[in-house]
Amino acid sequence: MSLNQKRRVFLKGSLAAGTLGAAAGLLTPGAVLAAWNKNAFTSKSIDEAIAGVGGNPVSTPSKDITIKAPDIAENGAVVPVSVSTSMDGVDTIALLVEKNAQPLAAVFHLPEGSLPDVSTRVKMGKTSDVIAVVKANGKLFSARKGVKVTIGGCGG
Repeated sequence: MSLNQKRRVFLKGSLAAGTLGAAAGLLTPGAVLAAWNKNAFTSKSIDEAIAGVGGNPVSTPSKDITIKAPDIAENGAVVPVSVSTSMDGVDTIALLVEKNAQPLAAVFHLPEGSLPDVSTRVKMGKTSDVIAVVKANGKLFSARKGVKVTIGGCGG
């Protein structure tokens, strides 16, 4: 069998499997979006967002949380942020941008035994604090880092 024939067989098989999965309802948008925490991500305040993620808007400041982000972000549309902690029992890490219209930027749910170290890129409309909220052993802890934005990224 030539390479072209093998490629065609593979593509036909992939198309058939995708069609079957969609027809069986395995790839429905409702199933994919079911875990989305709409209340937390659409909240307009830090307290509402934290409450949506952890159930309680009160967090204790902690020096055990490290936020790595640039002091000055030249483009607010793509600001790299990393959060790590030495705490035990971490199951959730949330990233918030204080002055964004919708402050919750990301939530990471970590399986037991995972290294609590996450990285992503966030949008920042203007100079603001980036806040990391860590849920460990049922309690919320937080840390802040100021980031100066020279070109806004999300209009709010």
